[in-house]
Formats: sequence, structure tokens, C-alpha cells
Amino acid sequence: MSTKIFCDIAELKVIRKFNNKKIVRGFTTNPSLMRKAGAKDYKDYSKKILNICKKKPVSLEVFADEYLNMKKQAFEINKWGKNIYVKVPVINSKGRFMGRIIKELNSQNIKLNITAVYTSKQTEKILKLINKKTKVIISIFAGRAGDTGKDPIPEFKKSIYLAKKFKNVEILWASVREPYNYTQAKALGCHIITIPPGIIEKIETFGKSFDQLTKETVKAFLIDSKKSKFRI
Repeated sequence: MSTKIFCDIAELKVIRKFNNKKIVRGFTTNPSLMRKAGAKDYKDYSKKILNICKKKPVSLEVFADEYLNMKKQAFEINKWGKNIYVKVPVINSKGRFMGRIIKELNSQNIKLNITAVYTSKQTEKILKLINKKTKVIISIFAGRAGDTGKDPIPEFKKSIYLAKKFKNVEILWASVREPYNYTQAKALGCHIITIPPGIIEKIETFGKSFDQLTKETVKAFLIDSKKSKFRI
């Protein structure tokens, strides 16, 4: 099984560029990326993204924190395009498990990307609520776990094992920190990895030998020392 690469971005120019790359199979966004990209009107900006990316899957996130508003936003977002996955957090900001909304949206045949997942226990809780036909992505945040000194790999292994009974469920490696994460995700059997544009470009250059890397590194030191006119 090959691990699909999604691009994690909200900037329109970048989406336009990366939508043309065969290596990129879909897009993910979140409210923080939308804000960073300068979005003022969530619906209007989302539709601009969808106008560029008409065929590849696009994950657009709800930003409500309570059940009723989350449900309202999810149904509205789902209407914007057939290639949409509605992103829903596994818990809300108060730590309450969003099982009710996950189950309801899944039963209504709304494709979901369940985000901010960190543990296989959370994956297990999600799997107990969903059917075996409507598509579901479970996004596990590897990088953020690693940032706190925790190893995310065991959680991925358990989650991938649990999801094997569900042909409609894909496990996604989220919060990438370096290109090597793609190699790790592939080795684990992750279905998807979502990656920032700069790191995707580095993955496209995979294959350099250690000899090449040594030479390029030494050359870079030499060039910078000459530019700075260093003398000893």
C-alpha cells in the first residue's frame, strides 16, 4: 500500500501550484492555517479553495465548540462540494468527547476527517461509533506528540491495526516535522500523510547519496564564508 500525500495549507497561490502536482493527492486545512492565509470570511475563502481544487479531497474544519453549532457548521460545509471531508475534533475545548456528532454525521453519509487525535484509545472510541461504508479519516498528530517527548509510533501501530477491519477508514499522519516522517509513515502503513508545501518539495528530491550530501554541505559552508569575506 502506498501512502498518499496531502498538502497541509490554506494559501490560495500555494494550493493552485500544488494542485497541479501528481504527488499531491489531496488537501487539508484548519482554522489556524486559514487565519494565517488571511481569510476573513470562512465560507467565501473555503469556496475559493474548492474552486481551485475541484477533484482532489479537501478537508475543511468546523470551528464551533458545542454540539448544535458544530452540527450546523458540518452540514453547511458538506454542501459546498462532493470532494469535501468535514473536519471534526475528537474532543471539544472542554475535553468532551465528540462521539455524538461523529456518529450522527457518519450515519448521514458525511465524509469525516476526525482531527487532533493522539492515542489509539481515541481511535478505538471513534471506530465503535461509525459504520463500515462512509469514508472516515482519523488524523493522529505525530509531530505535536514528539514535541512533548512522547513517541507517537506505538499509537499509530495500534490505530492502524484497529482500523484494518474498516475498509472505509484511513489513518493519517499529521503535524509533520521533517521529510523523514514520510518514510516513517510509509513503513507503518499509514494511508495518508499531510505535509506542508516546503517539506513536500524536499520529498520530491529524495534519493541523494550521502556522498552528494557531504559535498553539498561543504560547498555551502565555503560559499557562505566567501560571501562574508571571512579571514583568519
